[in-house]
Amino acid sequence: FLSVTEDLVRRRAEHNNCEIFSLEEISLHQQEIEKLEYLDKWCRDLKILYLQNNLIPKIENVSKLKKLEYLNVALNNIERIENLEELKKLDLTANFIGELSSVESLKHNIHLKELFLTGNPCTEFEGYRQFVVATLHQLQYLDSKEIERSERIKALQDYPEVKQKIREQEQVYLLKRAREKEEAERRMQERKDKKQNQMESKLGFDSPDSPQERENHQAEGDGEQETCRTVEDDEEDRRFWEEPTPYTPESRLETHRYIEEKRRAKDNTRESKKSEKPPWTLVTAEGKVLNVNVPKLHFSLKDDEENNQFILELAVYRYLDTSLLDVDVQPTYIRVLVKGKPFQFVLPEEVKPDSSSAKRSQTTGHLVVTMPKAKEIILAKQKVSASIKHSDCDKLQKNARSGRVEKLEVDPSKYSFPDVTKIIQEKERTGQGPIKLQPEKITGVKKSCVDFENDEDV
Repeated sequence: FLSVTEDLVRRRAEHNNCEIFSLEEISLHQQEIEKLEYLDKWCRDLKILYLQNNLIPKIENVSKLKKLEYLNVALNNIERIENLEELKKLDLTANFIGELSSVESLKHNIHLKELFLTGNPCTEFEGYRQFVVATLHQLQYLDSKEIERSERIKALQDYPEVKQKIREQEQVYLLKRAREKEEAERRMQERKDKKQNQMESKLGFDSPDSPQERENHQAEGDGEQETCRTVEDDEEDRRFWEEPTPYTPESRLETHRYIEEKRRAKDNTRESKKSEKPPWTLVTAEGKVLNVNVPKLHFSLKDDEENNQFILELAVYRYLDTSLLDVDVQPTYIRVLVKGKPFQFVLPEEVKPDSSSAKRSQTTGHLVVTMPKAKEIILAKQKVSASIKHSDCDKLQKNARSGRVEKLEVDPSKYSFPDVTKIIQEKERTGQGPIKLQPEKITGVKKSCVDFENDEDV
């Protein structure tokens, strides 16, 4: 059975910084608790305790909580009121209290002002309200309805007669409960026997002797076994839910056990399927590295030619803890494990793993990996100029062979070459001393030659 644990109490005490010694209010509803204990040792200052919608069969271990004012144990399996002191408000809605005379245990609880018994079998007894009102003089509200002075006087007048009727109805109810318990035990025993027979039949199954035959048999029968198992489960579910059963603490507990059993079986099946899942193929048998994106994350690879490096930006989750990321940079590829799921990308060029770095973006949380290239790369502008020069030289050589001369035209807006013709400005020379005796340059010699012929082929 499940009981109250210290870890559960601490988790439910978040509003008190997980401190339980000074806790004054705690809610432990819907925790499948079957036994109420330890709270009187851990939380002595409790004033309000919520325990609704559990499987608690008995009120116990709360009488030492001297400061407790409000106890809510609605929707449990409680059949009797007991072990309660110093309460101001008690909620027992939708339990199985048939022993109405057990409310007499609350007589000494002088501070009790409100009591809720709606949904219990005892509320169907004739004279139920009159009996409770006459028994508990300090009570002001019963089932959210105020007790008026005239109602209390009338209930006290009829108390002996009403008390006798309640006793008789209690006896009938207790006999009915005894039969229900016997029926529940018989049904539980039948289920156990049926399970035992199923286990024995499975263990007694004649399996092949050789491993090869066993593997072949398993491969052939896996699909059929899975289908049969599904059909059997569906049939069992249909029988369980369609079988008419009385609403008792035993049937409620049985339903909870059945649901829990089915949930565990489903979890085991899911875990086995996960374990049988083949690992991801990151590198083929031939040694080829594959591109893999199992976590299905957006990414971008930037070729930073100016700094001669690659920059990979992987859009990991913003609030993902960095300890769940594992980055592995290799010369030809990068691998990142995100919560165990691999992201792998083949790089277009070799990089330097030792010089690479990985950081998280402070704005987006993305993973940014910088990977310097292994080889130096000429910048794009230099490539263009070099290619232009080589092509121009080739053209000049071809033109020289053909006898034609072409001038190289350069766009001054893109290329700024110095004009070597204007480095030194020419000055007109004047006659000064012997310089005047220098012979003048002879021009037009070719024109004076009569025998000169212009041959275009030369």
